[in-house]
Amino acid sequence: MSMVQEFKKFAMRGNVVDMAVGIIIGAAFGKIVSSFVSDVIMPPLGLLLGGADFKDLVIVLKEAVGDAPAVVIAYGQFIQSIVDFVIIAFAIFMAIKAMNSMKAKEEAAPSAPPAPSKEEILLTEIRDLLKEK
Repeated sequence: MSMVQEFKKFAMRGNVVDMAVGIIIGAAFGKIVSSFVSDVIMPPLGLLLGGADFKDLVIVLKEAVGDAPAVVIAYGQFIQSIVDFVIIAFAIFMAIKAMNSMKAKEEAAPSAPPAPSKEEILLTEIRDLLKEK
């Protein structure tokens, strides 16, 4: 089997395609959550903290000199990334919880008992005939 055919077989398996779709949707969801955090959550939170913009919260280690930029620790961006992560993790938790509850409902639904086999039916008839004698 050539390398191209082997790769094609691998890439077209169901799990790989499902994973690729999940990654693409996850990346788009990450952008939505990042925008939600930076544009909706952080401005009111910054206002509550005295009008601070989280993007501007830094600790300057070395001032800018000439063309060299300042050396800073951008802890505001870090806080914003933590909030992004918490929201994404919570959303994934809720999605998994919903899927597990749907799966539990499917498993909890009692299925009809399997029909007796031909042998069981025949043995039942023989038993009934023996009881009559």
